[in-house]
Amino acid sequence: MGTLAGRSIVLGVTGGIAAYKAVEIASRLKKAGAEVRVVMTRAAASFVAPLTFREITGQAVATSMWTEIPAHHVEHIALAELADLVLVAPATANFIAKAAAGIADDLLTTTVLATRAPLYIAPAMNTGMWENPVTQENVMRLCERGAQVIPPAEGLLACGTTGAGRLPEPEEIVAAVERHFAAAESLAGRRIIVTAGGTEEAIDPVRYLSNRSTGRMGYAVAAEAARRGAEVILISAPTHLDTPAGVRRVNVRSAREMHAAVMAEYETADAVVKAAAVADYRPAEIAPQKIKKSDGELTIHLTRNPDILMELGRKKTHQVLVGFAAETENVETYAQGKLAKKNLDFIVANNVAEKDAGFSVGTNRVKIFFKDGRAEEHPLMAKSELAGIILDRLADELERRNRG
Repeated sequence: MGTLAGRSIVLGVTGGIAAYKAVEIASRLKKAGAEVRVVMTRAAASFVAPLTFREITGQAVATSMWTEIPAHHVEHIALAELADLVLVAPATANFIAKAAAGIADDLLTTTVLATRAPLYIAPAMNTGMWENPVTQENVMRLCERGAQVIPPAEGLLACGTTGAGRLPEPEEIVAAVERHFAAAESLAGRRIIVTAGGTEEAIDPVRYLSNRSTGRMGYAVAAEAARRGAEVILISAPTHLDTPAGVRRVNVRSAREMHAAVMAEYETADAVVKAAAVADYRPAEIAPQKIKKSDGELTIHLTRNPDILMELGRKKTHQVLVGFAAETENVETYAQGKLAKKNLDFIVANNVAEKDAGFSVGTNRVKIFFKDGRAEEHPLMAKSELAGIILDRLADELERRNRG
């Protein structure tokens, strides 16, 4: 049996010219063994008749808030609860904007807001609309909440222009859904430590030294690891992010607190993903009271913090150890040096000087270096998508050790 056999997929179809491709998506999902329920917006029904989807799926097509599914109550709640996964393809700029804002003014947006099932979105629109900063911001907001975006393809669009915005081919979209379910239990039974955020080193009761890390990358990894069935311990420096579902969060502030928390969990861990930006130095002395401004210069003497990753590498027995290298120059050289020096299994390197791949953004562009000499380059993508790639490689390494 395939990975989709017996799965309940809610397929949302919005009002774009690419709606005709959703017919083949529904057909492929059905042939793969999934139970497909289609939700169409009013605009989508102007492009493709609901009857087409009904004949392909064998299920009634939902188009209104005010009808009921037999044996259930309000339809959007029924669909939300029935879904093992919600797929919106095509997803228009309008739908993405409403979903990002939490607007629920039709059956599809209400279902998306009500469901706890994973959400996959396949955008399709004019290139200018796709590249508009508002659309990109809305996409990032959805990604940060756990949605998975299947990036649009490039090519000739229905409007006559050429560029990014085409709906990916149906087989690619269905393959993404299949990969989701294949990966869903890939880390079941594994115990994974993830560190995230930027540590804070006190100068006095008011001030501290820190860095620009927001914790987004580490939180994305923690959320994805939990989705894949792992027991996840998220050791987090201060951040404004919510704890991902199914994750145990340990709050720390300083590098030494993070060191103690990681070491307390390390022995029984199967893997560690060290995504936190840990301060290398701390003030040698913390003033007991707020330091007052004076006419002279203020000198703060710094001392080294423990190198958590180095110590993990020295103490490693069975664990898979993943590091990050956030650099501003000579990225490959520094990353490869860190990989070897700290006994890592692989390292994720990026240039944080790039405005769309550094701190405080929802995207990243990285190169992954492996202990065996391999390297992979990954283009700009949502951090949630990159988290899946990182955990794919981590799961591969755990499986390789099992076989060995």
